[in-house]
Order: sequence, then C-alpha cells, then structure tokens
Amino acid sequence: MPSLRLPFTLSEYYGRLDATRRAMQTHGIDILIVTNPSNMHWLTGYDGWSFYVHQAVIVSLTDEPQWWGRPMDAVGAQMTTWLADDSIHSYPDDYVQNPEKHAYQHLCAILRAKGWDQRRIGVEMDNYYFTAACLETLRAEIPGVSVADATSIVTWQRSVKSEAEIEYMRRAARIIEKTHERIREITEPGLRKNELVAEIFASLTRGADGYGGDYSAIVPLTPSGRDAAAAHLTWDDRPLIAGEGTFFEIAGCYRRYHCPISRTVYLGTPPDEMLRAQEAVLEGLEAGLATARPGNTCGEVAEAFFAVLKKHGVEKSSRAGYSVGLSYPPDWGEHTMSIRPGDRSILTANMTFHFMPAIWTPEWGLEITETFRITEDGAPECLANVPRELCVKP
Repeated sequence: MPSLRLPFTLSEYYGRLDATRRAMQTHGIDILIVTNPSNMHWLTGYDGWSFYVHQAVIVSLTDEPQWWGRPMDAVGAQMTTWLADDSIHSYPDDYVQNPEKHAYQHLCAILRAKGWDQRRIGVEMDNYYFTAACLETLRAEIPGVSVADATSIVTWQRSVKSEAEIEYMRRAARIIEKTHERIREITEPGLRKNELVAEIFASLTRGADGYGGDYSAIVPLTPSGRDAAAAHLTWDDRPLIAGEGTFFEIAGCYRRYHCPISRTVYLGTPPDEMLRAQEAVLEGLEAGLATARPGNTCGEVAEAFFAVLKKHGVEKSSRAGYSVGLSYPPDWGEHTMSIRPGDRSILTANMTFHFMPAIWTPEWGLEITETFRITEDGAPECLANVPRELCVKP
C-alpha cells in the first residue's frame, strides 16, 4: 500500500518514473542504481536520515522500482514510499561498516536473482553516496558487468519543477523571510554567535504561515569580520563585536525543498569598499534577473551579471549561482546547471536557481542572494521577499 505520507500524488511519481526511463533508454541503460538520496526521494518519496549507510533505489525499464537498504530503514521505506512491500529489500545488519564484507555483495545477489546482472547498469559515479568500494564490489560480484556513468540521469529530470514543488519552495521562502527578520532583530554586539545560530535554527524549524520547517541540507554559514573572507565557515561561541560584518547563508526548507537566501549584517560603519561592492552586486543582480527568461541560457544570465561587476571594477572568480530545489546534506544545489559564463543550459519555465553573487575579499565577505523561478514569459519570480541592502546596525 502506498504511504499516506507521500508529499506528491501517485500520478506525479509515475510521471517522474516515466521521464527517468526515457532518459535511461536515451543513454542505453537497462538498470539504474540510484544512490543520491535526493533522487531516491524524488522517485519514491523515501525520506530518512540513513544516507550514511549504503542504500539505493533500483530502476528497471519495466518493473516497479526496488528500494534497498538497512533493515531498520526498510521500515521507513514502508512508511514513506509508494512502493509495494515486496519491492523493499534489506541486507543483514552485519554488512554495516564490516571490513570483511560489503553491502553491494547483497545488492548484486538481488540483481542476479532478477536476471538484471547481464544488463547494462548505470550508477551515479560522481556523487557523495557511491564509493570506489561500491564500484569495485559490483565489478567483482558480476564479472564482465557493463557499467555506465549515470550520475545526471535523474538529477536532470528534476530541473523543471511541478506546481506542487514550486508551492513547497514558496513555503520554504516564507520560512526564510521570518528567519532573516529575526536575524536583523537580534544581531548586536555582545551576542554570542552560537546563541544567534540557536535562534536561527529555532526560526527555521518553527516555520511560517502554519507550515513547519525541515532541516536544510547545509547548516547556517555565519562567519564574521575577517572570517567572512572564507566562504564556508560555520560558527563558534565568540561574541559579535562592533566594526565587523556577518553574512548569513541559510535556507528555508519545507519537505526537503529549499529556498536559500543570503544577507549581510554590519555592526557599525561599513568600509567604503564593501559599500562599493554592494552597489555593484545589487545592480548586477538586477541585470542577471532581467536576462533570466525562457530561451536564454544560464551563461547569458552570468554574463549580464559579470559585465556589471567589471564596469564597477569588482572581481569575482567563482560562479554566480546554480539550480536548486530538493536536497539532502551536504549540499542544497542540484548539481546540474550553473550561472556562469559558458553554461549553455537553456532556461525553461519552472526551473529554479539560487542566484549567488557573493563577494569575498581578504578582509570581509558580502553575500546578497536570491532564489528565483523562471516564469512562462516574463520576469523571474523571486520566491522570497527579504530586503537586499546591507543591514547596518550601530
């Protein structure tokens, strides 16, 4: 019986499965081993903090997908997926972190039992959850197996969001609006950073408009002062001090769908260089968003943004954004499209992006970002409404 907790209709899941199978056929893949938990969730609804052990969804061109994982997590698969009980498999728990055996030995036995071991098998080579040992075990257990890199087969199918997915991202946007409001309210000299982050977590999980928040795929990134020159530092227990800026890279999350929004708060008088950078970023954001129309490319959005930075004499060497939506730790990006010069991905209605034109210098960092949706024929929809300007507090 399908779980009553499914976040989407069965017809939507069937459509996702059909799209995945068409992509498999295009790439000559008969059996797809899906290990990215975001892709597992998108295909079946499976939701659990179990991605630290081996698990997968196996997709064939004909049969119902098969969920495979640890025995205690098979119960979660019964509770959260639309799959029949006989499509849920588990390996004995002594396979877990056992140097004498590997869980993929058990998975290969399932493939052999179904006659799938002689088919061309696709695996998600370049993701966090499929290891070198997985590949070596697969090849050792099925000699002569034909293995293809299928890293992007499912992720690209997720690029264009359904109306239900967009609605979840809008709910995440309401959550992030409330959280940035709370940050602006309480940030002041003397407040310890861990106490500030505790308030951020409370707001993110409390939610907004009657919808509770989920955990986001990245913890709050909140470096201050010179630490903010580093893009991905988290927090400590030191107090905030006057004369420093802090950027807050956080995301609202609802049912695994993210709306990241970054803003910067400065305690005291910001340096002129930071204010000049802000002027360039704000103008560049508008130029990029004006280019974010169906039929244009990700690269053209980036080129519009970087042209403004060049005009202002502001340098940025990293990309300016990426596709975003459903995700699990350690990253909320979808690992498909990037807002950077040369990316030829064509924009289509209901694609969603985190436009992330952060500036990091040796002395400080400035982050002002937007998550937006490509609309059918007009300006993109910025999902959250948070003041972009540097929040200056005396």
